[in-house]
Amino acid sequence: MIVRDIKDLKNTDKDVHDAQWSSVRMLLASDGMGFSFHITTLEAGSEHTFHYKNHFESVYCMSGSGSITELATGKTHAIRPGVMYALDQHDKHILRAEEELVMACCFNPPVTGSEVHQADGSYAAAD
Repeated sequence: MIVRDIKDLKNTDKDVHDAQWSSVRMLLASDGMGFSFHITTLEAGSEHTFHYKNHFESVYCMSGSGSITELATGKTHAIRPGVMYALDQHDKHILRAEEELVMACCFNPPVTGSEVHQADGSYAAAD
């Protein structure tokens, strides 16, 4: 059984930061679960373009408000507590945080924890 407290992971190598977001990686590929699990916080007023071409991601909003726009269709969806979205088509999207957003995220294949977003908003394919 794996039990972790997010407080113990803050300010460690599992606490990853980038421009206007941070992500605490609660589970990684090395844990052998077949997915990774993160708690990600996006700063209020921030906008992010992501395109996880090599990963599937599902996201559940725990707090805050914002929106997600599917770039293929232009359709925009409200994000608020209780809303989940799944990038089942490796959907390129823009995520906007009107208020600080705190999200629970799962990635498949799992991330290792050392990934950085490439210029196109994706993570490199897993080895």
